[in-house]
Amino acid sequence: MNHKAITIHENDNVAVALSDLAAGDTVSVNEIPVTLKTAVSAKHKFTLKELRKDEEVIMYGVVVGKTTCDIKKGEVIATTNVQHSTAKVSGKKGDVNWTKPDVSKWKGRQFMGFKRNEGQVGTQNIWLFFPLVFCENKNIETLKETFEKELGYAQPTEYQQLLRSVLQDELADNSEIEAKNTSPLNNIELKFITHNGGCGSTRQDAEELSRLLAGYLNNPNVAGATVLSLGCQNLEVELFRKSVKAINPDFNKPLLIYDQQELGTKETMLNQAILESMYAILLADKQEREPASLTNLTIGLECGGSDGFSGISANPVLGYVSDIIVALGGAVMLGEFPELCGAEQNIVDRCANPGNATKFLNLMSKYENDAKVAGSGFDMNPSPGNIKDGLITDAMKSAGAARKAGSSPVISVLDYGEYVNNKGLSLVCTPGNDVESTTILAGAGANIILFTTGLGTPTGNAVSPVIKVSSNSELAERMDDIIDLDAGPIITGVKTIAEVGDELIELILEIASGTKNSKATLNNQNDFIPWRRGISL
Repeated sequence: MNHKAITIHENDNVAVALSDLAAGDTVSVNEIPVTLKTAVSAKHKFTLKELRKDEEVIMYGVVVGKTTCDIKKGEVIATTNVQHSTAKVSGKKGDVNWTKPDVSKWKGRQFMGFKRNEGQVGTQNIWLFFPLVFCENKNIETLKETFEKELGYAQPTEYQQLLRSVLQDELADNSEIEAKNTSPLNNIELKFITHNGGCGSTRQDAEELSRLLAGYLNNPNVAGATVLSLGCQNLEVELFRKSVKAINPDFNKPLLIYDQQELGTKETMLNQAILESMYAILLADKQEREPASLTNLTIGLECGGSDGFSGISANPVLGYVSDIIVALGGAVMLGEFPELCGAEQNIVDRCANPGNATKFLNLMSKYENDAKVAGSGFDMNPSPGNIKDGLITDAMKSAGAARKAGSSPVISVLDYGEYVNNKGLSLVCTPGNDVESTTILAGAGANIILFTTGLGTPTGNAVSPVIKVSSNSELAERMDDIIDLDAGPIITGVKTIAEVGDELIELILEIASGTKNSKATLNNQNDFIPWRRGISL
C-alpha cells in the first residue's frame, strides 16, 4: 500500500491521505505525481485533477458529492467546496454473479452455543426483564436492584429477603453455595432494559415497539423473560403476545407477564414476579453450551463515530468477514439506511430478485421523505466528528459504510420490526444512530454485532455482544477500554484486510463460545433505544 495516499477505485478522481501531507509535497498516486496545492490532513481527500464547478466527485467508484466551485488539482476537498450529491438510481441491472470466497480453513469449525427448541442457537443465555410501558420503568429498576444485590452483584433491598428465601430453599442441599454472597447462577445472565415508549405517542410507535420487544424475546441469546405491564397502555399485553406469535408462531420460551392494575398493589406484583422469575431463571440456568456450526451465526453490522479511514480499513474487514459467514451458510444483516444513500445502485444490483430491490428503494424513499417532513434529510447525516475526520458528505460516508456488507447477494430486505429468517445477507431498515440501530439489529435476531469506529464509542447491547473494531491504531491505543480489535495495521501496510478479518473471525468464535467477553459486555454497556421512525437519522 502507498503509505502517503491511495485511491479506492480506478475511477476515483480524489485520493485519501494516509498521513498528514504539507502544501507543496509531491505525492505519487497510481504512479501519477500530484503536487499538493494545500495541506491535507490524514483521512481527508484531495483532487487528482482539476475539477470544475458542479462536477461530480468520484470515490469508491461512485458519486459522493458535487463541487460548488472550481477546485485545482492537488487541492483538499471540504464542505467549503463540495456538497452532497448522488447518482440517479436506474433500477436493478442484470443478474447477480457472486464468486464465493475460499472458506476451507473455516469448514468444520464450531462455537459453543445455547441451542433453542425452535432451531436458533444463542451465543449468550440471558433472562431479560423489560416493561411494556414507561410507567413500569421504576419497577424494573427495583427488580434489577433486588436481583443484582441478592445474587452477589451489589447491596441489599427491601425485597431481598423474599428472593433470599427462594435461593435458600432451592440451594439448601448444596453446601458449597452461599446465596447471600455468591451467585448460584452458572450458565445464565440477567439483563434489564427500560424505555420511554408504550403509551402517550402514536399507535404506530406502540406497534413498532411491540414488534421490537417481541424480536428481543425471540432473539436466540434470550432464554426467557419477565415483562411488566401497567394495564391501560397502548402497548397492551394482547398486542405484545400477537407480535411474538407473528415473529415465531412456534414460540415456546418461558414468558412471565405481570399486569399491575390487574394484580393490585406494587408489592403484590413484585412479590409474584420475584418468586416466579427466580424459579424460572434457576431452571434456565441448567442449560449448557453445546457445539454448534457457524451456520448458526447471525451477524449484525454497524458503524459509529466513523472517520476517513473507516471505509478503507475496518469496514472492509467486516465485508471480508461477512462474505465468509455467508459462504459458510450463516446470516448477516446490514442496517443504517441513511448511510446507504449514494450506494443504492450497487445494492440494488446485488439484490437476488427485483422484489428485494423494489422494497429497498421504497423503504429508502419513504424514510428520507419522513426525515424531510421532520425538517431533516439524509444529507444531514454526517456528524461534526465525521466531517472533521474526512467524511464531508453523506454519500462519501455511505460508500464507505456499505463496504461492511462485502459483495454477497442481498437475499432479503427487512423493515423495522421484521425478523431475519433467511441465511445470507439481509438489509434492515434502521437509522444511522448507533444505539437505535444496534437496538434494531438485536431485535431482528443478531446473536453477535460487529461495530466499526474511527473516533470511538462505548455503545453496547443488552442481549447481543457488540465487538468493536477500530479503523486506526491511535484510537485502539488511546481508548483500549472499548476497542476489541485494531484494523489500523491495514493503513500502515503491516497487515492485509484478510489477515485482520481472520483475526476477527477467531475473536467472534471466542465471544460466541463464552470464553471471552467483548469490551462493551465487560463495561456493562446495555444500551436500548427504540427508534421513532422519521425523527432520527
